[in-house]
Amino acid sequence: MRLIMLGILMGFPLMEGAVLYTLGQGHGGWVVAWLLFSAIAGIVLIKQARFSLVTRLASELSRGQFSLAAIIDSFRTVLAGLLLIFPGIISDVMALLLLLLPIREPAYQFADAGSAREATPSENAHRGGVIEGEFRRER
Repeated sequence: MRLIMLGILMGFPLMEGAVLYTLGQGHGGWVVAWLLFSAIAGIVLIKQARFSLVTRLASELSRGQFSLAAIIDSFRTVLAGLLLIFPGIISDVMALLLLLLPIREPAYQFADAGSAREATPSENAHRGGVIEGEFRRER
């Protein structure tokens, strides 16, 4: 298993170099421009993901919830940015696929959305909600 992982880790940069060398034979200018553009796009993408994560988490936490989807989406965006920074056409295609392919939401979010019933007063109190009513203290 270690040899397979080592082969993948060593083979990927070699494949990237071979593809860049092949494409750069007659058209070296656009290949260099592509590499610069993708590196700049990767840096911008990582910065945008950081600010997006902070704002999404802040809005969710202000409502008393924690958003795992925001963290997963931010991780996917940062990974795509790192792939764009890595020089090569294959890694750029992988980054674009990572950004464009939709990822399904966790099943527990759909289960909560499907049950549109009213919460009981004890559930509201547990979630920090307001229980309406009158209070009278008797001595």
